[in-house]
Amino acid sequence: MSLSAIRKKTELKPPKLILYGGAGIGKSTFGSMLLKPIFLLTEDGLGKIQVDHFPLATTFDEVMSNITTLIEEDHEYRSLVIDSLDWLEPLWQAKYCQDNNLASIEAPGYGKGYVECLKYVRQYLDALNVLRDKGMTILHVCHNIVKRVESPEISPYDQNQIKLHAKASALVSEWSDCVFFTNYKLGEVKVKGKGGQMNTKAVSGERVIYTEERPAFHAKNRYGLDFEMPFDWKEIRNAIIAK
Repeated sequence: MSLSAIRKKTELKPPKLILYGGAGIGKSTFGSMLLKPIFLLTEDGLGKIQVDHFPLATTFDEVMSNITTLIEEDHEYRSLVIDSLDWLEPLWQAKYCQDNNLASIEAPGYGKGYVECLKYVRQYLDALNVLRDKGMTILHVCHNIVKRVESPEISPYDQNQIKLHAKASALVSEWSDCVFFTNYKLGEVKVKGKGGQMNTKAVSGERVIYTEERPAFHAKNRYGLDFEMPFDWKEIRNAIIAK
């Protein structure tokens, strides 16, 4: 190693993303906005969306085989959308149980199975890293779950999080460049009630994407994006490039 090998600027690689939120909000539609996407399906959730996709994967080996195909064969796809991450989790857990001749992931004892099956999660993420190095953007679509957060600084609160076991969620979140939470933007309007009294009513507006952590939801990004972004991949991609 010599000083000539030092790089002054970091190469901007395609992003590794998670988009999570409630059912039916349009997460798969967002995935279809990516550049030349192909979907790796672990649930039958495309509906009427017309997009190239692998056959529904029902085992972890099928998932890894699909990724290997993209690694080894020539193609023009520029993005891989995994739909969905929370339906993939039972597949890597089943693989762990099969390889270790276990009746369930709970069989090894309290929490041990969830830790040991992270071996398969890392194997999966390593394969995705190869695709990313080949120029593909990676997007995990995931559902949300509300969990209680115990904080040493403030009172406990409820937070929207990725619908995964805590160990797997921490690993995949750390691996990702961005964890986006999507929801309908909430607002308030004044409505006239009985007797002419004006009352405040909560209303839902357009879909938005949140990029930074708040008590109400887990989120992050490594690009310095605005806290709230439009539900539009092109605008987010342009913002990433501009940063």
